[in-house]
Amino acid sequence: MKKLFLSILLIGSSFILKAQNDLVKDDVASNYNLNKPEREEWLKNTGAGLFIHFGVDVQLGIVISHALVGASDDFVDHYFNDLPRTFDPSKFDPYQIAVLAKLAGMKYIVFTTKHHSGFCMWDTKTNNFNITNTPYKKDLLAEFVKATREVGLGVGFYFSPEDFYFLHQHHLPISRTNVVMDKKTRQEYDDYNKRQCEELMTKYGKIDVLFIDGEPKEIVKATCWKLQPDILITRGAIKTPEQTLPGAKVTQPWLAPITIGTAWQYQPTNERYKSGTQLIDLLLEARSKGGSLLLNVGPKADGSLPTEQEDRLREMAAWYFINHECIDSVRSWVVSKEDNILFTAKGKTLYAIVTDVPNWKEGERKTFLLHSVKAQNNTVVNVLGQNSKIIEYNANPQVDCRYKQTPDGLEVSVVKAQRIYDDHRWPNAVVIKLENVASTIDEAVTVETGDGKITANGVLLTGKLYNYKNKGVKQIRFAYRPYRGQIETLYADKWAYTNWVPVAQDGTFNTKVTGLKGAYEYKAIALQDKVAVEGENKVVK
Repeated sequence: MKKLFLSILLIGSSFILKAQNDLVKDDVASNYNLNKPEREEWLKNTGAGLFIHFGVDVQLGIVISHALVGASDDFVDHYFNDLPRTFDPSKFDPYQIAVLAKLAGMKYIVFTTKHHSGFCMWDTKTNNFNITNTPYKKDLLAEFVKATREVGLGVGFYFSPEDFYFLHQHHLPISRTNVVMDKKTRQEYDDYNKRQCEELMTKYGKIDVLFIDGEPKEIVKATCWKLQPDILITRGAIKTPEQTLPGAKVTQPWLAPITIGTAWQYQPTNERYKSGTQLIDLLLEARSKGGSLLLNVGPKADGSLPTEQEDRLREMAAWYFINHECIDSVRSWVVSKEDNILFTAKGKTLYAIVTDVPNWKEGERKTFLLHSVKAQNNTVVNVLGQNSKIIEYNANPQVDCRYKQTPDGLEVSVVKAQRIYDDHRWPNAVVIKLENVASTIDEAVTVETGDGKITANGVLLTGKLYNYKNKGVKQIRFAYRPYRGQIETLYADKWAYTNWVPVAQDGTFNTKVTGLKGAYEYKAIALQDKVAVEGENKVVK
């Protein structure tokens, strides 16, 4: 019966797909989705989770697992035989990491049970390449699970079905692609992964989240959903754009795994960490677009969290302590942003999140015009974290929140009146809470960024609008900038813009940009009732 049900899912009955949420085309070739709707709803309410990448090769400060691909026999031999002999993460303190994660607003933690190298962080019976055969000796995964539950966070497992140790043991080339196995070895490989999943799903109690990275996913999904029907599978079932965020709002549940620096595992040299402000802004952008941030840290070889990573999590914790209301159990607004103001919403309450404010001084009043918002008779405006009545060392403050409806939108005037840092310079987003407001836009137009076509003297950018008629959309333009790569896009240049172009009757539009060399990323932007509505980001090379 189970096989018949899965066959129906894969054939594609439109009614079943809609009702059961069975087929998801995610970023890593997912085939089917048996996540329960209430579990996906839980993710939509969840602003962030913490990701922990940790493997035996952290002792070298190199990329986790991937250095084995194309490695010499000498490298491979030392990796599998010598590294476990010196791996002793005696300072790993999962309880304190979980406490810090909770302070920073995370609702669950995903830990690397097994990365592509095949090294297992638990007391597995499937191989000897595991944590109990190191000087540490103990089941580190069991300690993580216990501590995470004690703090009250959800327990998440990362699991890679790709296993370089298995390939090495079977005298197969170590690779992530073009791995050729005979029928007997393939069956053994599937059974090997199945037994490991059975251990993970039966030895550690209820597991809340599973992140599958690699192939074969199907045996992992089938095994884990059978043993733990309430588990939420993220990668492998839903969208998980890696090291980037979608360019536009996404209505389906999604999360973005992103590193604090550039590396997943701890990298002591040649690393660049994002600032606390950048990380907060990534969280805010994810929430404004309907998703969740899975922020990655990597413990050092002794298990302790690097100071740079702890410091940034504490900055996020301070921000979340003040502004948690705009992150938890919120949904997207009719538009995700207006200029540098991002939006989240909860019923008739809107959170206007002002980013890029390093020069907003304590005690200074600023005024913002929100084109997509209109006041009601009982509208109330506040700034999260402060009472807007008192400011330190000021006997006669004028720090009240004000608003005025204008023909162009809602004008909001507020003062940053809370001291967060000793030097009175808090560089992070300020959240304006607007209760009992409505939108000036019933429904935002759907903007599709089309393909970019390289021509003799430039690039032709194309796109299309859907559901745009009678919505006040008459012109559109493109934003573009050099593409630095998947990770580097977070450090990319500022956007440049084309001139506004008209929209054809069928909703199509295009414009040519000359002088572009190399790879560029771009997106279409429609102007709807004075509000910019963006399409997805794309890349042309």
